[in-house]
Amino acid sequence: MIIKEAPDEIQNYLHDAANYRGMCEKVFIPESAEELRRLVEDANKYGIKLTVAGNGTGLTGGRVPEGGAVVSTEKLNNIKEFKDATFTAVAEAGVLLNDFQSEASRRNLLYPPDPTETNCFIGATIANNSSGAKTFKYGATRNFVNKLKIVLPTGDTLTLRRGDFLAENYSLKLKTDSGERIVVEIPRYKMPRVKNAAGYFAMRDMDAVDLFVGSEGTLGIIVEAELRLVRKPSRFLSAVIFFNEEENALDFIEEARLRSRKTLPLKDETKIDALALEFFDQRALTFLREDFPSVPQAGAAVWFEQEIESEEDKVIEEWLELIGKYNGDEQNSWLAADEKDRNKFKHFRHALSSKITEFIASQGQMLKVGTDTAVPDDKFKEFYFYSKNLVLNSGLRFVNYGHFGNSHMHLNMLPRNKAELEKAKKLYEDICRKAVRLGGTVSAEHGIGKLKRKYLLIMYGEKGVSEMAKVKKILDPNLILNIGNIFEERFLH
Repeated sequence: MIIKEAPDEIQNYLHDAANYRGMCEKVFIPESAEELRRLVEDANKYGIKLTVAGNGTGLTGGRVPEGGAVVSTEKLNNIKEFKDATFTAVAEAGVLLNDFQSEASRRNLLYPPDPTETNCFIGATIANNSSGAKTFKYGATRNFVNKLKIVLPTGDTLTLRRGDFLAENYSLKLKTDSGERIVVEIPRYKMPRVKNAAGYFAMRDMDAVDLFVGSEGTLGIIVEAELRLVRKPSRFLSAVIFFNEEENALDFIEEARLRSRKTLPLKDETKIDALALEFFDQRALTFLREDFPSVPQAGAAVWFEQEIESEEDKVIEEWLELIGKYNGDEQNSWLAADEKDRNKFKHFRHALSSKITEFIASQGQMLKVGTDTAVPDDKFKEFYFYSKNLVLNSGLRFVNYGHFGNSHMHLNMLPRNKAELEKAKKLYEDICRKAVRLGGTVSAEHGIGKLKRKYLLIMYGEKGVSEMAKVKKILDPNLILNIGNIFEERFLH
């Protein structure tokens, strides 16, 4: 067990990528699952609050401690095995997503969950049900978790294989590795039918695995997971298309989304079947032009990818027809000629988030104020223009981009002083309320953490959040683990 107590040694554990900051007395870094289990058992016995730290890439303050001690899984970083024949792999919680994806790729396999920041820990991606560009086709992390090994807040351990523990109606019966039986009443709120990472997964007859995926470390610490893989496609069609008119780009995405969803169950390799559909508004392109000077003057851009096994010419023809229909700028758009170009396009997409983070950091103690909202597809354009006009009329600087294939928007306001920060927070809440009114979510991929707790109340109200807290109290009776994540501490008393 590595223990850090000196102020200069623990600073890296006191903040995340949103610039949210906290405090703690010490940092524990267990070097085995058994060390972690004993640590949690002792903390439970003596009432020591623990905050589980990922690699600091989160945007909601979930890994940031508010007192007590931090426990980091960084030394639990072994990829234990790949089973190529069954398309599965076993990894410990501290394995970097990038390392895991690279090893899968080397074996001609693909692990589809693809958050923008790949220096995150596998365990953290499960705890937050992380997603990214490929979510449009494959769904979020939840879809790829077969089995979990968990240290509960009591120090007992729990092994969950998908299909072994199913709720009966809303009653979920668990059995720990030591034989203790636990009964959990599943919350009865209705989750939005959109990409969603807000609060506990709750559904009649649900699988126990799904309760822990996305629970943000409040119900237990994930130490190991068996994950599902798919065969790596032989080629990808990748392109960035520029549009003079923003409306044309939105219409292009809308039709590409519709065509892709029709194609997916048919497995027709001659048709449009997007892997990813990402949008950048004019301000985002201006923000990126410093690093990518070849970005033309345009009203918006769309990055799309499609897996290609055969019939490449027919698929390209389908996309060119769609680009022409919505007046895409074929002359200045980018089409990947090889893997080097494709990686450049991915960097183009991922660079925006990091540049925004750098800008916020340059403003001193400003917090990042970026929406993570998603709404039903048929409500998206209404939501987009409502949100854009709201911020435009405020006079705040902003950029808008996101996973528009999933009707998932990252509108980032860029406050330059405290007055603008307060204005941005108010607009953020207005946008969240609009998303919920339209049947959407306040958090599609980043989770709730500590920064978005009041917005979760907009979705589920006091009653729904209290139902989540009851689940927490059953599994964490002494209230030691990740206190402050998802809901305020008042709901635990």
